[in-house]
Amino acid sequence: MTKNVNTHRRGVVALLSFTGAVAMIFAAASAFAQHMGADAGARGDDNKGSIELVDPNVLRVCADPNNLPFSNEKGAGFENKIAEFLAKKLGKELTYAFYPGATGFVRNTLNAHLCDVILGIPQGNDLVQPTNPYYRTTYAIVTRAGAGLDGIATLDDPRLKEKTHKIGLVANTPPGNILAQQGLMGSVKPYQLMVDTRFDSSSAAMIRDLESGDIDVALLWGPIAGYYAKNAKTKLNVAPLPETPGTRMAFRIAFGVRHSDQNWKRDLNQFIAQNKAELEKILLDYGVPLIDEEGKPIARTTP
Repeated sequence: MTKNVNTHRRGVVALLSFTGAVAMIFAAASAFAQHMGADAGARGDDNKGSIELVDPNVLRVCADPNNLPFSNEKGAGFENKIAEFLAKKLGKELTYAFYPGATGFVRNTLNAHLCDVILGIPQGNDLVQPTNPYYRTTYAIVTRAGAGLDGIATLDDPRLKEKTHKIGLVANTPPGNILAQQGLMGSVKPYQLMVDTRFDSSSAAMIRDLESGDIDVALLWGPIAGYYAKNAKTKLNVAPLPETPGTRMAFRIAFGVRHSDQNWKRDLNQFIAQNKAELEKILLDYGVPLIDEEGKPIARTTP
């Protein structure tokens, strides 16, 4: 049985950002901001003297109520599926504290002790304490199949300069640095950095424009790119963008807990270590482009 705590209904206006202002500080925050908005750059203050788990019989998950492919109130995101799997493995009842991925997410959920774990944060952010990572992914380039850009995998592909191609980019995300180096900023169609996740999605808008032909290339965070391509009406190709000197594209993703929760962190690390194949299957089912430490794609293994 799953129960929800709708903290976002307290009248807080949600402002989701994929990179937020902290993208100017360090690139790892861009992945975190997909979940947390402008909270991504803050340092955690998590009431270090408190007990670890309010109810040891309940898995209480902090999540965004409308942020697919990660999570939503209907339980349709891959983090929802991971939460269900984790609860089953731990023998706990599953509940959620839902709050929009906005400024105040961590403060009003994890640090308010309304929940005990965030299921997707990049290593390198000190707002919460990360577990060991359970996957690694990267930004991706998405194109329409048969539209003249099949096989494109890098932003220095000469085809992008031979003909004017419209390129979709969420403002201040790392691929923009590469486009600037390649002299392609004039081809960019920008998409909003901050939107209200309850009502809007820059990523969904970008994919709609790609399918309709308004843009020729979409540059998105890998889990989002893979999910929307998998569910698109038009055949779309997704290629992970490789690491580029001076611009980090790939990040390790972990669970996040309060800094004081050392025993809980150890339990989650044990779960991650013992269930690597199951976790990868959930992610691959949602189209997440997984990569290993050398940047090579991780393919689905046949049972």
